[in-house]
Amino acid sequence: MPIKNRFAELLPEITAWRHDFHRHPELMYEVHRTAGLVAERLKEFGCDEVVPGIGRTGVVGVIRGKSTASGKVIGLRADMDALPIPEASGLDYASTIPGVSHACGHDGHTAMLLGAAKYLAETRNFDGTVVLLFQPAEEGGAGGKAMVDDGVMERWNIQEVYGMHNMPGIKAGTFAIRSGALLASADSLEIRVTGKGGHAAAPHQAIDTSLVAAQIIVSAQSVVSRNVDPLKSVVLSICTIETDSQARNVIPHTVKMTGTVRCLDEKMRDVAEESLRRIVTSTAEAFGATAELIYERGYPVTVNHPAQTAFAADIAAEITADVDRDTPPVMPAEDFAYMLEARPGAYMFLGNGDTPMCHHPAYRFDDEIMPLGCSWFALLAERRMPAQ
Repeated sequence: MPIKNRFAELLPEITAWRHDFHRHPELMYEVHRTAGLVAERLKEFGCDEVVPGIGRTGVVGVIRGKSTASGKVIGLRADMDALPIPEASGLDYASTIPGVSHACGHDGHTAMLLGAAKYLAETRNFDGTVVLLFQPAEEGGAGGKAMVDDGVMERWNIQEVYGMHNMPGIKAGTFAIRSGALLASADSLEIRVTGKGGHAAAPHQAIDTSLVAAQIIVSAQSVVSRNVDPLKSVVLSICTIETDSQARNVIPHTVKMTGTVRCLDEKMRDVAEESLRRIVTSTAEAFGATAELIYERGYPVTVNHPAQTAFAADIAAEITADVDRDTPPVMPAEDFAYMLEARPGAYMFLGNGDTPMCHHPAYRFDDEIMPLGCSWFALLAERRMPAQ
């Protein structure tokens, strides 16, 4: 297939871009070097517009086809930010920034979309407009929402939007997608328990917040097992516990716990929050303590639209026979969800092989999958907006 052949030719150049991004990872919205290089490349390719500063540090590139008579506009998105994780990959191009690494493969996503941009700017074999969305702060900063809130969809009249993420544990080069919920919502919780501190040898003179906290942790699991529809997927995890005392013979006056709730159904977010709030309050009261739940809604469920999902899978099938059209949903979250709330579209997984999972210090992105990802991005444009 010509597109695959062209990206095979471009692979050394695309790989060099990725390795450079990998050596110089940047966090959240502070992706100034990465965004600057992306904008520089897009200008070199001859994009019709290159606009930085969308969603604070996002970059938008615009490529118009040989004709724009169709009036069609599609958005293609990649994320640019890294993680606050020390790298343990052993790569000769490992991160040069202490405590920061591209442990999720966003450097690969950026490089693949740049590769597709170069090809599309060269050929322009489509009738319409491609809007390239390079976003910051996917890792907890809601950079996708920032770009949407900055009016990116309306400013460039984007009608559909597509994105991709590499996926360890799926055979390298395999495309995987599903209609409907693909990734979970991500809400954060903080529980503050207040009792009465005292000497560990005289618990009857205190109100033991450690005991209250332990009971809340155990009871909280009933939210999933007894309050949530068993056919709906919800995960509730208490991940940290902190007391106001570090002495082994002191009953702490306060305990703080933090955690996360993940759902694949937006209605279950309400159920989880309401149930947890009731458990936290009543459990503390039963022991003579008080407790406060601070519950913050984070990324929504990533929901693929049916027609766009079928189209994205058909495009993948032109590239390889290895396409899973009904891959199981997973419980991590993804801020591409905000773009899918703003416009119809689809989010695709591209298998990264048998590697450590994303967010692991030893994670490695497979450079050999990049021609497939580039081809998918490029074919989306050519097939959705065919030249007349």
